Amino acid sequence: MVLCGVCIGGFTLSVFCDVVTREIGAPWLWLQQVTTGFFAWGVFIGAAAATRRLDHLNLVEITKTMRGSSRTFIEIVNRLVVLVVGVIMLIFGIQNGINDLGSFRMPSLIPLTYYTASVPISGALIVLFCAEQIINGWLHGFEGPEDGDDFGRIG
Repeated sequence: MVLCGVCIGGFTLSVFCDVVTREIGAPWLWLQQVTTGFFAWGVFIGAAAATRRLDHLNLVEITKTMRGSSRTFIEIVNRLVVLVVGVIMLIFGIQNGINDLGSFRMPSLIPLTYYTASVPISGALIVLFCAEQIINGWLHGFEGPEDGDDFGRIG
């Protein structure tokens, strides 16, 4: 979450500085590269953080009302789908990063891999977090303290 905050703050500050320097007639061209980097890393690290916190990518509202084996089944299927997406991000992100070693951003000549490395790192974190959630859910159940305030129960 700290990395997400750093990326949001860096993105906001770099956009602000870009606008100010352009308005005063002395643009810093490298700021667009900084902005792109903060944006890319913020999006993909944010996706991993959201996966860890169960903020996105899950059918949380449906499964909160379920109990027992039906909830376990749906929760594991949800996490397996996200895990497969994480594996795809990891595999193809690595391939893309290797291909980007020969491509450079102008004017700084920074390899594009510095930007696209966020994809496989995010994929690896998503795989790790999904595996952790599947193992913990299998051993201890998926019910949490936030499940006690629902109106109806299914399963």
